[in-house]
Amino acid sequence: MSFREQWEQIESQILSPYATLSKNSRGREIHEEPCAIRTDFQRDRDRIIHCKAFRRLKHKTQVFIIPEGDHFRTRLTHTLEVAQISRTIARALRLNEDLTEAIALGHDLGHTPFGHAGEEVLNQVFPGGFKHNEQSLRVVEKLEQGKGLNLTWEVKDGILNHTGSGRPATLEGQIVKLADRIAYINHDIDDAIRGGIISYEDIPAECLHYLGPKHRDRINKMVIDVIENSLDQTTISMSSPMAEITNQLRNFLFARVYIGSMAKAEEVKAKRLVKDLYCYYCENPEKLPKEFREAPPGEDYNLERRVCDYIAGMTDQYATSQYTKLFVPVGFKLF
Repeated sequence: MSFREQWEQIESQILSPYATLSKNSRGREIHEEPCAIRTDFQRDRDRIIHCKAFRRLKHKTQVFIIPEGDHFRTRLTHTLEVAQISRTIARALRLNEDLTEAIALGHDLGHTPFGHAGEEVLNQVFPGGFKHNEQSLRVVEKLEQGKGLNLTWEVKDGILNHTGSGRPATLEGQIVKLADRIAYINHDIDDAIRGGIISYEDIPAECLHYLGPKHRDRINKMVIDVIENSLDQTTISMSSPMAEITNQLRNFLFARVYIGSMAKAEEVKAKRLVKDLYCYYCENPEKLPKEFREAPPGEDYNLERRVCDYIAGMTDQYATSQYTKLFVPVGFKLF
């Protein structure tokens, strides 16, 4: 019996009846021989961590565009926080921690440069519309390594449905969907205070009274609520009072941070930058990198789709450097 088979046997013995067992995965689109060491979900986690799209997250905006400071969250640190919260909940509920972690690490791979500002622009200019969760799925199915990562069905389902009205088919995916919200609400408050956008006293008193005064208290209270409300249940959810408090904090962030605050001061420029890049490459397709210049055989991969894929994969820094290269005149030396 291989180490993988031993671990699959252990999963059957220790995990909840509601857990997604590795041996019961619906599998991959392209069949692969099982690994002797790792389960399918562990392999998916490793493939995501080692892919280029994951590394690029370190230079993609979470909320603050090009902040002057080393401690503001990026899309990568957000992803890691989501993974940590997700694993804590999964372990407590005896669900599949490896599946949960893989979904969490891959959920934002398709995010644009400049965060939701870039997403809004691509959604406006790209004929097919743009959603970062759909792009994350596209990254792991088609774009990474030019052929995708051939992940399991369960991981892809969790990535696609981590946001919006979609509902993940597995409890592990449902954990990530809630953990994503827990993470960004709390760390965006933390960053907004650090950036001078809001003060601690601005946070609704009712929320502080219910959750506690400190960042760690608020996360801990939310995580414990999810665990207690979801134990031995067929869905993952918060209690009604916690869900109400969480929505109140989210609404507070939209009113004070996400819309019209100093944190968004550079968004107009970022949106113009993304739009100009999109228009430029649609008008000059020969300037696209080789891998985006031609449609793969047998696939309906038009120019607009290729340009959208290229720009969505850019980091903030790369998008800015390309814009400077294409639109900002430079001087030359006279001898």
